[in-house]
Amino acid sequence: MYEEDVKALKDMGMDAYRFSISWSRILPNGTGTPNRKGIHYYNKLINSLIRHGIVPYVTIWHWDTPQALEDKYGGFLDPRIINDYKHFAEVCFQSFGDRVKHWFTFNEPHTYCCFSYGEGIHAPGRCSPGMDCAIPEGDSLKEPYIAGHHILLAHAEAVELFKTHYNKIGMAFDVMGYEPYQDSFLDEQARQRSIDYNLGWFVEPVVRGDYPFSMRSLIGDRLPMFTELEQAKLASSCDIMGLNYYTSRFSKHIDMSSNVTPKLNIDDAYSSSEIVGCDGNTIGPKTGTFWIYMYPKGLRDLLLIMKEKYGNPPIFITENGMADVDGDETMSDPLDDWKRLDYLQRHISAVKDAIDQGVDVRGHFTWGLVDNFEWGQGYSSRFGLVYIDKNDGLKRKLKKSAKWFGKFNAVPKRLIGITKPTGQAPV
Repeated sequence: MYEEDVKALKDMGMDAYRFSISWSRILPNGTGTPNRKGIHYYNKLINSLIRHGIVPYVTIWHWDTPQALEDKYGGFLDPRIINDYKHFAEVCFQSFGDRVKHWFTFNEPHTYCCFSYGEGIHAPGRCSPGMDCAIPEGDSLKEPYIAGHHILLAHAEAVELFKTHYNKIGMAFDVMGYEPYQDSFLDEQARQRSIDYNLGWFVEPVVRGDYPFSMRSLIGDRLPMFTELEQAKLASSCDIMGLNYYTSRFSKHIDMSSNVTPKLNIDDAYSSSEIVGCDGNTIGPKTGTFWIYMYPKGLRDLLLIMKEKYGNPPIFITENGMADVDGDETMSDPLDDWKRLDYLQRHISAVKDAIDQGVDVRGHFTWGLVDNFEWGQGYSSRFGLVYIDKNDGLKRKLKKSAKWFGKFNAVPKRLIGITKPTGQAPV
């Protein structure tokens, strides 16, 4: 029913659509001969988007490593994944690169590494012995950094291959805003460490070729080293950058002492992530999603950090949104998503504020188009602008937020102060 989804995009006045390609759909065995049916499907989707005047933005990998490679050598824990990913990327470039001009190599590497190899709540579900996860035979203090290291090296190899023929490639980073728990020197330092650990872990290597100094200092030899050649390939390896932003937290300093022993890699920053501040108030209003609290200022602040610390690269907000949850008593009508509309309007305003302060933001992608399969929450956590009615033939129905976008996108952007240079990507 992808044609109906594309029509919904057109009805909302959207001029761009970001989607991910499933590695197993293209290469069922992870490598080898491509599956022509899989390539044919994505070709039909891309052609439909272009036919409707919608620019495709493609993410090559979104957490779905082929099971065949997990079985063969342990997926991203083994350096062999680097060449297999490079082969997969090459198949994508050759199959779709004549029409797709904007690419993201990886989606949310920070969340993937922490949740898949630290806490073990996402596939492949690894954690240290004695912890509660599917495969308690890993190392929650080491494996997240090994997997992240191989992701960065795979990114660098794909970019080197890509630049021979194309342009406009980057990575989509999951980011969280941070505020000091209280107005103190220690909590401000904790905030900086939290930002280094969340944003800098993957952004700094693709900017300068190495991890943040604070991570090197705190993690020590558990954090792999790059060779000089690897650093050279990584540095300046993103033409564009994607930021996936949903919410923020307070950072509370934790002293390093004999009484504190990190058990998870997320403990290495020696900063606890708090929803409630020292005044007893949450970081922002609660949304329908248990972990998302509305805090648009966090997005603006992160964009300013990208400008002031990381050279003001071309940025796309590649994900931003909130979910309705089945059973929420405030959601009697699934099409009347007033919370989402309020959330998106406030965050788009925050993006506009950052643009006014000189941040090079090229576009905003709402997460997501339809109510999709939200990992462990299945279909009960609904992020879509478009409602899929399971009791009415899976019909696509525009929510209030989607209808608002139709009106918003009809307004010439110069009238609301958003302009773009000639030849720049869609805003």
